[in-house]
Amino acid sequence: MMGAVGALVTLDLPADAPALTLPWIITFGPMDDEEEWEPVVCGPYERAHALALAEAVVADEDLMAVVEPLQPHVTVAQIQGDIAASRMAAENEDLETAALDEEMGDHHHDHDHDEDEDHTHEPPSVDDIRAGFARIAAKLTS
Repeated sequence: MMGAVGALVTLDLPADAPALTLPWIITFGPMDDEEEWEPVVCGPYERAHALALAEAVVADEDLMAVVEPLQPHVTVAQIQGDIAASRMAAENEDLETAALDEEMGDHHHDHDHDEDEDHTHEPPSVDDIRAGFARIAAKLTS
């Protein structure tokens, strides 16, 4: 019997992206709209630890995990700039989706390519995570 498998969503960043060095958070929530409960937000972690923890949690659970950088903004203008950029990206995505729907006749197909693969997800150790916390704290206070 195959157990439920969740989904992990994160940014696809180039290897030299500055965001990779930021602290990262994980937001766990339901996979569908039928379940109603407040999402659980965890972190901050180093990116590798956040991804490993998220993978371990969603491996056998019907959950969605969103792993994203925590933006250490110190001004309202920085926050407002990110909000404006996010809104613009969403509008552009809506336009691209509408164009694709028109092109494809509004047919969408979801494929689960890892369905038959057996994955073992080992989260980082408590000591590794605590060491990551210390490194994040040092970055935030320097």
